[in-house]
Amino acid sequence: MAKEPNKPAMIVTGAVAENRRARYDYEILETLEAGIVLTGTEVKSLRTGKAQITESYASPERGELWLINSTIPEYLQANRFNHAEKRPRKLLVSRKDLAKLSEGVQRGGNTIVPLKLYFNDRGIAKLLIALGKGKKSFDKRETEKNRDWNREKSRLMKHA
Repeated sequence: MAKEPNKPAMIVTGAVAENRRARYDYEILETLEAGIVLTGTEVKSLRTGKAQITESYASPERGELWLINSTIPEYLQANRFNHAEKRPRKLLVSRKDLAKLSEGVQRGGNTIVPLKLYFNDRGIAKLLIALGKGKKSFDKRETEKNRDWNREKSRLMKHA
């Protein structure tokens, strides 16, 4: 009987955490995919899908881009070799993109917000970040009104 070769382990792909509130609070000007520097226990914890990026933001400091205030919970099986939940994490972007983002933050008073944390098709953790301009409350009401109108319009077209 022939021996069956070892099959590669399943690589989990897809979204781990999503910041749905960001599109409501910010007018998204430009998006960019960035790599993220993680420890082994952070990656294992991300695979369970319990990370949070809703209160986080990215900040260009000392020529590097850092993700501040994101939460990746401790990996339970790692006991004493665990990571800190809210530590700043380095984001990997090109120098050109970093210059463009930091210029947008300094000149325009914009913010770099994370939109989505996910594993790509190769199983590598990526973060979708965006340069966003904060919306005022009347802008938010306008967005909500347009969304409600589009929803109502689609209902009317469906029944017609």
